[in-house]
This record gives sequence, C-alpha cells and structure tokens, in this order.
Amino acid sequence: MEFKVPTMAELMAAGEEPEILFWVGCAGSYDERAQKITRDICKILHHVGIKYAVLGTEESCTGDPAKRAGNEFLFQMQAMTNIEVLNAYNIKKIVTGCPHCFNTIKNEYPGLGGTYEVIHHTQLIQDLINEGKLKAEGGESFKGKKITYHDPCYLGRGNGIYEAPRKALEVLDAQLVEMKRCKSNGLCCGAGGAQMFKEPEKGNKDINVERIDEALQTNPQVIAAGCPFCMTMLSDGIKLKDKEQEIKVLDIAEITARANGL
Repeated sequence: MEFKVPTMAELMAAGEEPEILFWVGCAGSYDERAQKITRDICKILHHVGIKYAVLGTEESCTGDPAKRAGNEFLFQMQAMTNIEVLNAYNIKKIVTGCPHCFNTIKNEYPGLGGTYEVIHHTQLIQDLINEGKLKAEGGESFKGKKITYHDPCYLGRGNGIYEAPRKALEVLDAQLVEMKRCKSNGLCCGAGGAQMFKEPEKGNKDINVERIDEALQTNPQVIAAGCPFCMTMLSDGIKLKDKEQEIKVLDIAEITARANGL
C-alpha cells in the first residue's frame, strides 16, 4: 500500500488542518524495529480516512529521557521548543505510539504552556473498533492463537490505560492469556526511566529476562506490546531464550494492521 504521509508544514501551506497530529517519537523515527510500528499506525490512519499529519524534521525529542535521567534543564529546553512548534500550528489533538511521549506531552507539557488532547495509539484503535471502522477481518487470522499482553509502565500504571490494548486483542478471536503480574501489578520491561540508554546495574538477573520468563509461563504464540522500548526489551529476551521461531513480539498496531489486511 503506497501513500504519502503529509507534514504539518505541507498542510499549512495548502491552507488545511489535520484532525490529528501523529507524534512519531525518537524510537519510531530512528529505531529500525519501531519504524515498522510507525508505518502500521500510518496505514491504520490512512485506512480509516482520518486526516492526519506529522511534524517531520520539526519534531524533536519530548525530553522524557533527559527528565528521567535527572536533567530537568535539558528537558525544559526540549519541551519549550516542541510546544512552540505545536502551538504555532494550532495543534489540538495528538496521537503517539510511544507511552513515554504520551505521558510527557499529556501530563508535563501543560505546566509549560502546551495543552493538547493526547491519546495513545491503542486508544485510537479501541475507538475505531467501537465505531466499526476496524474489524479484524480480511487479513491474517489470529483465531485461537495464544496472545499475552505486556503493560507498558507509562501507559498502564502511569496513566491507567489497561482496557484499550486488550480491547484491540479481544476482537481477534484469539486466546488472551494474562501474565502473573499484569495491569496495575505489571512488571517493567527494564527500559523505563532512561534505563534504555545505559547498562544495567549488577544483579542476579536482568529485568527483561525476568519478564520474558513470566511471559513464557503462559505458553504464548504472540507477545503483544504497546511501546517501542518494551518492544526492544521483550525481543531481546526472546532472542536470549532462543524462541524467535516460535514466538513473535508484535505491537498492538502491527497486530491490528495484519488482522485488517493493511
């Protein structure tokens, strides 16, 4: 499926405004694995006919890793730059595939002058399923497959979003199996709080290995994720366990796109 993703600058030049801005995020832009998720989110937006745009080169890191690593000054500089751009374009509604971007723009930007309606891509998918625009038919069938979903910290415990990603999986007619630690009792993948960018401290076991051990207890065929950082950690865990052939780690957007034949 070939289509062009418009930038805000292009729409503005044409005198148009999008319904929604898709905030891609650093991982979605630069990480090879996360780029696939970005493409699938675009396919879904395109498929249902939502008018959207991206910032393109005008988008910069939200500042989440800087803030979590303790550099408040750098965070505020990055945030202010982004808020200026967003406000100049009169942005009202933002969707993002990254819970870190989601949490930062939703909860921390208002204090710096940037107030927007921010939704995570799983919430958008849930809304589109409720409206009957995404059906989970005509594509790959997940019928009867065992799927376990890993709650990203910044989506689940940070913002209380547990229903949306599960709703996207429930329409598949698959078998949704929960890990021992899930929802408000979920376990971090090990990459939050800027840990993604540093080596782990000495200990008995890496967190992502602990999490994958829990996932494997459910005997899944698919481990579903909703965050590009979780995607990296879970995929690394699966590689370490030599289970890449039997178990796929897929983002909710990828599963939805496949099920709808996009």
